[in-house]
Amino acid sequence: MPTILLALGTNLGDRVANLARARDLLAQTILIQAISPIYETEPWGVVNQPMFLNQTLQGETDLDPEALLDLAKDIEQAMGRIFGEVRYGPRIIDIDILAYEDLVFKSPRLTIPHPRLPERAFVLVPLADIAPDWRHPLLGKTVEEMLAGVDASGVSPFTSSC
Repeated sequence: MPTILLALGTNLGDRVANLARARDLLAQTILIQAISPIYETEPWGVVNQPMFLNQTLQGETDLDPEALLDLAKDIEQAMGRIFGEVRYGPRIIDIDILAYEDLVFKSPRLTIPHPRLPERAFVLVPLADIAPDWRHPLLGKTVEEMLAGVDASGVSPFTSSC
């Protein structure tokens, strides 16, 4: 089965519970192999909104990339995400496909690897916990090398007892 890397993010409601529910729903279809710690991060894109919790997962799936995207969108919708709102605005859950093996894929709905992966510390920091040596198939850089090139000062381990 292909190995995949996913990113989860949430900044509305019970953020910890949102991540747990998304993981549980994903685990019904995906064999989850590794889960990063949770990080609290400053908003990206639209900055006037609550802080995010972010986490990454590594897993295996029989789904092709488009079917995996459908699964992610179905879970987001089932959890109450409203699409068509402000891009990069507040959300109950966001599930992004970061990588699918070493595949380079582009369709009208999906680009793999995720096109903004190399610039997003809120993804690279947790990804470095579970896949530091994964190499971006277009850039040739590992996660650790990409992380060294971004400002990660807005990314902090989440330590709440919630």
